[in-house]
Amino acid sequence: MTALKNRFDFVLLFDVTNGNPNGDPDAGNLPRLDAETNHGLVSDVCLKRKIRNYIELAHAGTDGRHIYVQDGSILNDRHRMAYKAIRPGDQKVEKDAKLNPKDDAEADALRRWMCANFYDVRSFGAVMSTGVNCGQVRGPVQLTFAASVEPIVPSEISITRMAATSEKEKRDRQEGDDGDARSDNRTMGRKHIVPYGLYRAHGFISAKLAERTGFDDDDLALLMEALESMFEHDRSAARGEMATRKLIVFKHANALGNAKAHDLFDRVSIGRNVGGEFRDPDDAGLGNLPPARKFADYLVKIDRRDLPEGIEIVERI
Repeated sequence: MTALKNRFDFVLLFDVTNGNPNGDPDAGNLPRLDAETNHGLVSDVCLKRKIRNYIELAHAGTDGRHIYVQDGSILNDRHRMAYKAIRPGDQKVEKDAKLNPKDDAEADALRRWMCANFYDVRSFGAVMSTGVNCGQVRGPVQLTFAASVEPIVPSEISITRMAATSEKEKRDRQEGDDGDARSDNRTMGRKHIVPYGLYRAHGFISAKLAERTGFDDDDLALLMEALESMFEHDRSAARGEMATRKLIVFKHANALGNAKAHDLFDRVSIGRNVGGEFRDPDDAGLGNLPPARKFADYLVKIDRRDLPEGIEIVERI
């Protein structure tokens, strides 16, 4: 295990074709939108879920790479595992509904155990004070919401289901309200898609916070692997085709950093590809241009001029 010595900031570009990258349950599962600009949104929680899913698939059962937040998991059971490790033989640990650290030293030991065993706690942090109290951890890895480069226009598609779920539904389909026979036994439904959208998210990795959780160089390499491949193992009819298109990493020479993150992110520009020429998507002269429908409709530029001392740009993809 090699301690993380460098701060990192990164730009992640991914796209979706004929799919819903992140539905909003409060809006009938419509793709998330910025109401003022109509740019598409994908939440940071959604992206972290995909990272977790990839690591669980690729490293299931590996010590130190277990996943804390899983579908259907009971968090207090996870916390109780830490208490069992820190307080071997204590009968209260097995049965008490509420547990709290005896002192600061035990609280620190519980947090360290959770960080050492669960990759996502070590990376993203967690609030673990739900009855069986393991405290809170502030993670070194943080992600922003992803936003589409251009406004999106979600489409609503009608779908049908031929099979019935029960005998009653089958009868209801075969007979109308007046008892007459009906030949149409389909159930209608709806799904929402984005015909095409290129999304941009920013990420931050703090070496100083990594010191507190134990996030190391191996964890960093696994995170990058997950960012590159997470969509390859997240296929579903609802999400259409999704892929990581670019992962541009700014490596700082020290733990505190050598430049401000927003200045580095400004060096990455995304424009429309017009005959091989880079054009800003907000350019009024692009009004008659067809909507983008593939990644090749865009060009990505990285300004490498006059880089701040101590900054290295690594294009992972």
